[in-house]
Amino acid sequence: MIEVTGLHKQYGTRTVLDVPHLSVERGACVALIGANGSGKTTLLRILAGQLKPTSGTFSTPQPVLYLPQRCYAFRGTVLQNVLIGTKNKREDALSLLERMELAPLLQKEARSLSGGELQRLAFCRLMLRDCTLLLLDEPTSACDSHAAELLLQELQRYRAAQGCTVLLSTHSRAVAAQVADRCLLLANGRASALRSEAGTQCEFSFD
Repeated sequence: MIEVTGLHKQYGTRTVLDVPHLSVERGACVALIGANGSGKTTLLRILAGQLKPTSGTFSTPQPVLYLPQRCYAFRGTVLQNVLIGTKNKREDALSLLERMELAPLLQKEARSLSGGELQRLAFCRLMLRDCTLLLLDEPTSACDSHAAELLLQELQRYRAAQGCTVLLSTHSRAVAAQVADRCLLLANGRASALRSEAGTQCEFSFD
């Protein structure tokens, strides 16, 4: 379960995040929707442990995997990049890259990939690891519609296998409707709940 209480992030006099209370049950998939600067990335970075809040408390299940919006590649081939930090995962990696239509690029230098290819590569690196909480920041932003569909299908497969909680930020309500149980709207750092799409229990409360 994710529990957030009085989470506040401020830069100088500017408040970028203000979430009085948020509770997310294990196994839920929650979409964070909002414009640029609405606080989506700030919330994910705090939950990922990459950014300290100005005030407030939060607890998250471990381990956590985080996919930033700006994806990166290490020196080496696509296959080498996906296998970094894993053991005995080569066959799983080859199957995953096939499903994500990156198999023809196995021996290509990873840092030469296009934006959409790089985003799928970074996503594949996570999909070979176990987690209890998966945080995704605009995971389809650089993908065309076909690549985005591949990524979302793989996300559903991973979620079913892991039973993990997922928080993802997106500009697209279509993406949210496809994968999320609930939506959380952020505007100027403030959060409000949107209509439940069904399924998994996921409770929100706002003061």
